[in-house]
Amino acid sequence: MKRLLSWIVGVIVIVGVITAGAAWVGMQALNRMAEGEMEQLMANTRVESQPITESDLADLPTAVQQWLRQAQVIGQYPIQAIRLTQQASLRLSPEQPWVSAQAEQAFRVKDPAFVWKANIKMNPLMAVVGRDKYVNGRGEMLIKILGLLPVVDARGPEMDQGTMLRYLAEMTWFPTAALSSYLTWEHLDDTHAKATMTYGGQSVSGVFAFRENGQVQSFTAQRYKEAQGKFTLENWIVEMVDYKEFNGLIIPHKANVIWDLDSGPYHWFSCELVSVDYIY
Repeated sequence: MKRLLSWIVGVIVIVGVITAGAAWVGMQALNRMAEGEMEQLMANTRVESQPITESDLADLPTAVQQWLRQAQVIGQYPIQAIRLTQQASLRLSPEQPWVSAQAEQAFRVKDPAFVWKANIKMNPLMAVVGRDKYVNGRGEMLIKILGLLPVVDARGPEMDQGTMLRYLAEMTWFPTAALSSYLTWEHLDDTHAKATMTYGGQSVSGVFAFRENGQVQSFTAQRYKEAQGKFTLENWIVEMVDYKEFNGLIIPHKANVIWDLDSGPYHWFSCELVSVDYIY
């Protein structure tokens, strides 16, 4: 009996070691794939340009002009690409506990695109690797448990719309993009403006709300949300809750993402910027 127990324990240990090794390899592979996509996205983005002046803001709604002045874009060169890191927390349903994540993200401005990768610690024994991207007007989401078992591999029109809206909301981290040719702005009132982004044969719109000091307070849009294999349009809100200066620009430092559902608000994601690097 003792020999049998020793044999069982040995097998369990070996299986555990093999599983841990396979998980490490799987997570490294997905991280390398996302890293390669980020590097490709940011390659050859540096261009000759002129500093932004007051005249560049003249045709924008008053609230948007005030935001860009407050963000200190006057005198800055247009941003071409961005690389940032985040500390984040999320929950996959309103009933589930918050879990922590470390994330990196890259953006391109002229041909709008982003890649976001995150390592999420679900519990001491389970890690999840996620990658979202919006490239060439198309969106994708890939999530794997331990880097091996795919639990989400989504793409299609709803993902295109959702990732495009995400790009539009997160533009507040690189505010010179507000002057991009694929964006149009509509004055709503002194503290609200509607932004419409048109690219890759698709358009999306959302409303930016501004504080009296010019800072963006929130972004609200109708975004597709998936539940049990079905997509429905729901109110999606990004709240900018704190600001900080990075490389001469004042941008949102912390943000919350909330689904405003019929059943009540579902605050599912929060993040804090750790580092931001710009390519001009």
